[in-house]
Amino acid sequence: VQLVESGGGLVQPGGSLRLSCAASGLASQYYALGWFRQAPGKEREEIACISATDGKGYYYADSVKGRFTISRNNADNTAYLQMNNLKPEDTAVYFCAADPECHFGEFDYWGQGTQVTVSS
Repeated sequence: VQLVESGGGLVQPGGSLRLSCAASGLASQYYALGWFRQAPGKEREEIACISATDGKGYYYADSVKGRFTISRNNADNTAYLQMNNLKPEDTAVYFCAADPECHFGEFDYWGQGTQVTVSS
C-alpha cells in the first residue's frame, strides 16, 4: 500500500495550493481518505476526511473551514485538498491517510508527507 502526496511548496499569504494524494496497492474507493498536518513543535492535526461510501467531506479543524476543500476521484485513486487564502499558520507537513471510515485518530495507511510553507 502506498500513498504519495504532491503539490506542496512555498506560497505567499493569500495564495492557493492544491495537494494530491495518489493511492496504490489498495482499493481506495472503499477507503476514507483523510488529510492531516503537523507543524514544527506541534502535534499532528486532522484537517479533513472524505468518506468512501457517500463522498461526503468532514472538516475537523475550525481554522480551515471555508478555506480548504477536500475531494476525491475514485477513477484514478486520488484525493485532493484545495487550499485557498493560505496563512502563515498553515505552514506544516501535510499527510494523507487511508482508513475504512472517517474518524479521529490513527488511520491504517499513511503517506510520507509534503511540505507547505506560507511566507512572504
